[in-house]
Amino acid sequence: MFARAAAISRTGMTNLVRYSHSHGGIPGENLPFSLTNRYKLTALFIVFLGSGLGAPFFVLRHQLLKQ
Repeated sequence: MFARAAAISRTGMTNLVRYSHSHGGIPGENLPFSLTNRYKLTALFIVFLGSGLGAPFFVLRHQLLKQ
């Protein structure tokens, strides 16, 4: 009984992988930004990480300068 369930799940997973239309499996194809332009990618990362790391400091500065 367990062997049959394992065989069914194995063939089901094989079919899922085989027929999943994954667009060729090119690395970076499913990302929301392009990896082809190195300088644009670097600028986007700096803006993204800089905004996340800098936001608490800007909020703190705003609160300290508020009257």
